[in-house]
Amino acid sequence: MKLIGYFRSSAAFRVRIALNYKGLKVEHASRHLRKGEQAAPDYVALNPQKLVPALVLDSGEVLTQSLAILEYLEETHPEPPLLPKDAVGRARVRALSLIVCADIHPIQNLRVMGYLRDKFGQTEESAFAWSRHWIETGFEAYEASIAGNRHTGAYSHGDQPTMADLCLVPQVFNAQRFKVDMSKFPTIQRIYATCMRHPAFDAAQPSRQPDAEP
Repeated sequence: MKLIGYFRSSAAFRVRIALNYKGLKVEHASRHLRKGEQAAPDYVALNPQKLVPALVLDSGEVLTQSLAILEYLEETHPEPPLLPKDAVGRARVRALSLIVCADIHPIQNLRVMGYLRDKFGQTEESAFAWSRHWIETGFEAYEASIAGNRHTGAYSHGDQPTMADLCLVPQVFNAQRFKVDMSKFPTIQRIYATCMRHPAFDAAQPSRQPDAEP
């Protein structure tokens, strides 16, 4: 398999963690989002959305959208699991994942910030303020969902990493870049620290990727 991503992409980060956690070896390739390489015709032929990641399977099939890729990896390589065995637990993990992937990330990512600047004359500072607002709004919901919940353990759900943690950790990295005050989210902070002590998460972080930049 080949994973096409970008070192700072939250979505690619999620998939890298999953591949590491499940012990799957892939070839890594990069499309530099800030240089617009994701809009090159050869990549658009693979992923018409012009987004990363894309996972090219050995069969030649191309999978896009990080959550769909995570579900594929879970179905084809179920151990160690990223979803609980019970239906209610799976629903909770997916709901936590979607707080990040549906409610935070899409409205604070690179192309949205670029649109704010280019079409609405926003400054870099005001675009960052926009991102901070939506990260904090989402994190308030995530924190309230896990703090004191009987299903929360060392991780967002139980004592082993789940899909929710794979989505949360990259968003915390983004939050730090946008100077979000993380002291308001103590449970998220605790889980993030636990995750980053796990080799699968540590090896997937942006600074450890071949295309990493300062």
